[in-house]
Amino acid sequence: MVNTVIYGMVYLGSAIMIYNIYNYVRYTRQLENTESWGKERRILYLPIALLVLFLIGYLVVGIFGHPDLVISGILFGGSIFVFIIFHVLERITKRIQMDEQKVAELSAAETVSRLKSRFLSSVSHEMRTPMNVIIGLDTIALKNPDLPEETREQLQKIDTNAHHLLCLIDNLLDMSSVESGELQIQEEPFSLKSVLDLTDSITRNQCEGKGLVYESRRENLAWDSYRGDALKLEQLLLILSDNAVKYTPAPGRVVLTVSRTECGVEQDTLRFSVSDTGVGMDPEFVSQIFETFSQEDATSTTYYSGSGLGLSLGRSIAVLMGGDIEVRSEKDRGSTFTVTAKLKRMEEAEAAEEAESDSVSADVLVGIRVLVAEDIDLNAEILEDLLEMEGILSERARDGSEAVRMFCEHESGYYSAILMDLRMPVMDGLSATEAIRSADHPDSVSIPILALTANTSVEDRRNALEAGMNQHLAKPVDIEQLCTVLRKQIRPPKA
Repeated sequence: MVNTVIYGMVYLGSAIMIYNIYNYVRYTRQLENTESWGKERRILYLPIALLVLFLIGYLVVGIFGHPDLVISGILFGGSIFVFIIFHVLERITKRIQMDEQKVAELSAAETVSRLKSRFLSSVSHEMRTPMNVIIGLDTIALKNPDLPEETREQLQKIDTNAHHLLCLIDNLLDMSSVESGELQIQEEPFSLKSVLDLTDSITRNQCEGKGLVYESRRENLAWDSYRGDALKLEQLLLILSDNAVKYTPAPGRVVLTVSRTECGVEQDTLRFSVSDTGVGMDPEFVSQIFETFSQEDATSTTYYSGSGLGLSLGRSIAVLMGGDIEVRSEKDRGSTFTVTAKLKRMEEAEAAEEAESDSVSADVLVGIRVLVAEDIDLNAEILEDLLEMEGILSERARDGSEAVRMFCEHESGYYSAILMDLRMPVMDGLSATEAIRSADHPDSVSIPILALTANTSVEDRRNALEAGMNQHLAKPVDIEQLCTVLRKQIRPPKA
């Protein structure tokens, strides 16, 4: 009985060792196919040689020797040990390979994200350049007092739709910023009334063009001056109102209700609600409405159009503002989107100072001279015409190096500000700004330099400020915004 056990252990151990050798050969070939093994692959054959010697020892003892229980037990235990070690090693290798694959996939995803951001930034720039021409020429044409009323209405419709297209471009770029975690909320003084007035104006025009009734309600708004991101708040409200108009057939109604729900020590909680009498949604789809590219069905995409980006971006903006979006909807009965946002109130003294700055007469700009650095002739012509309508003199540089030369050639106070494009030949706007800031000129540090550019990504804004620019303004040119910034930035003109 003992001899049976002894020889059973020897021959079973031999069989296990043969299996171990087979697995190690397969494992070695698998490792050889990985790129991480070079000349070191020779060491992989060492365990196989040792296992073969181990097997020969088994067979010699089993065939020619007289093994006892201790020797056979040690040999059998060695086979089991090698078997276990191999499977542990194989699992470790698979885990390492999985980790390497995840690292490679992450690296590839980051590369794709960077390429997509560059692509979207480039697309945004290329689309904003003709948009600057369209909106600029439209603005100039609308200032003609002798326009026939029908022509004026047509130009106003062009302006409304051009700004709508611009909003879609911004949404696309901002969605990319959300995915990369770069979307940021600015904290600057702004008037809530101004944001709501602009939202009302754009939404009312959209509703009138579609035969809808628009209503704006403001409840318990005891404070107007806040610190926050007026542009993002405006973008959020336009996303919701645009969605309501899009999915509401005529005759229908769109209602924007704004109220203050909470008054804290330093901040208020505001509720923005957009209701419509449109097509509504099925309950099961409501939970998916904020997913990127989400559409309830193919017919809604075809009939009502839309990219499916807006609401997803809107929720991201609301969360960054310390709030969220809720939705109530009933099929064929309409929808209500409600946003909560927390906004910091401006102190009375600060608000009064800001109001005084905003109320500075436009006459303060009359007669000042600005240097315009712009390489595209038509863009420069439009900007010069817009500035001239405000009584502002301008001189043009065709690239960054020419802007630096013109600035340095003139005496102190000759230019009140510099409007700098970022993307120009010979020398770009960032390099030109750095050169001006380091120049040996009395105004090199103090002169306001404003980025006026179609490069509008978060990185572009950051780079502009780091280069020494005072503010970043996006094309198409908003002449009212530009004049407001100039009134705050320029020094009083010399007598």
